[in-house]
Amino acid sequence: MKYLHWEIRADDGAVVRVEIDRQANVRLLDDMNYSAYRAGRAHRYFGGHTTESPVTITVPHAGRWHVVVDLGGYGGHVRASVSIL
Repeated sequence: MKYLHWEIRADDGAVVRVEIDRQANVRLLDDMNYSAYRAGRAHRYFGGHTTESPVTITVPHAGRWHVVVDLGGYGGHVRASVSIL
């Protein structure tokens, strides 16, 4: 599966802002769930499918996080940028 990936460190309550140029899945995952995502296993995440940009997701607790943007198996390309507010 092709996807865009950013690894970030964020404090509790920080807001992650993701800008996308087309509809896509935007996920915020911890390390364990990112490993499951990469392996194609069931995983838990914050975010989901969106048709609008920007997407904002509040970080539930401080730590290392993974932001993943994918097209859910559909063809094409997506451009995205990530910032922490």
